[in-house]
Amino acid sequence: MPTLTATAAQAALHALAQPERAELLATFFKTGPGEYGEGDQFLGLTMPQQRLVARQFRQLPVAEVEKLVQSPWHEVRSVGLIIWTLQFAKAGPADRRAIYERYLANRTFINNWDLVDITAPHIVGGYLLSQSDRSRLAELAAEPHLWSQRMAMVATLAFIRKGQFADTLALAEQLLPHSHDLIHKAVGWMLREVGKRNEEALEEFLHDHRARMPRTALRYAIERLPPARRQLHMQR
Repeated sequence: MPTLTATAAQAALHALAQPERAELLATFFKTGPGEYGEGDQFLGLTMPQQRLVARQFRQLPVAEVEKLVQSPWHEVRSVGLIIWTLQFAKAGPADRRAIYERYLANRTFINNWDLVDITAPHIVGGYLLSQSDRSRLAELAAEPHLWSQRMAMVATLAFIRKGQFADTLALAEQLLPHSHDLIHKAVGWMLREVGKRNEEALEEFLHDHRARMPRTALRYAIERLPPARRQLHMQR
């Protein structure tokens, strides 16, 4: 059992650093001036490496995990967030709420699409799945913060997997006017997930909104439909 501190976890991650791969990741995740990941720093770790370290430190106290989540290094933040998903899965209601609240309190550090996508469905969606009031999602989607907006949309994957589509469709409509490609992709992705389970619900949404859907969102949404239906929707 490793020493359960953020410092020990950081040391384990830095020991795995691959500088050449880090340069490639910095380019892939758009870290240049004016890009969506501007200024982020990478160690060059693979996702399997990150998940292995996260499992080794899965019993890290919440306050220590938070130190990881606030790291300037992308993979360290990623591991902290993965630890929270592991802890959330095993936690009782009170601890789940605590992790959910700390997650949202640190959302400015959850600042790239991969960090959002591997955690928001489990923590934000996982917590709100059992709540009657899910208005927090609409609030996140309305924030002037790209990653909060994507977080809200992608979190609904937890609902979709349970056959609940209303929140996804409402948020998709709310975010249709968005200007960023990463939101278009998230909207289209979640609509596609709805369609995989209920094609009629997807078709109804497309009938009402396809004329004003961004092209990327529409392409993602119809990806699993039969070719003839895809062609019809692309003709608007």
